[in-house]
Amino acid sequence: MNKIALISGAFFGMSAVIFGAFGAHLLKKKLNTDQLQSFETGVKYQMYHAIVLLVLGFQLNHQITIDNYIINFFIIGIILFSFSIYGLVISSANNKKLKFLGPITPLGGLCLVLGWGLLIYKFLTL
Repeated sequence: MNKIALISGAFFGMSAVIFGAFGAHLLKKKLNTDQLQSFETGVKYQMYHAIVLLVLGFQLNHQITIDNYIINFFIIGIILFSFSIYGLVISSANNKKLKFLGPITPLGGLCLVLGWGLLIYKFLTL
């Protein structure tokens, strides 16, 4: 069992619900269609990977190095990918776009891909 994965998964799942409600109710009137879709993409990816972290938390061992890398890549990926999208969308809606967040989003995506790739590698070496 990996307690960090379980706690992180639960936190990201909870906050995805909060951000989803925030987007659907408060931001819907403030964002255009493209911005709202981008915000929803961040929420979806956050929730998908929160569920993955919960599943992996019960399956992976925190004493195995590759397992820790998998968990860490997913956690870092969620933060960089989803939260940079939230920042970009909200700042853009306020006409103060935080452009430095633009390059962070693909880095987060890369971390998510690396997490999935390491998971495939782990399965291949079982």
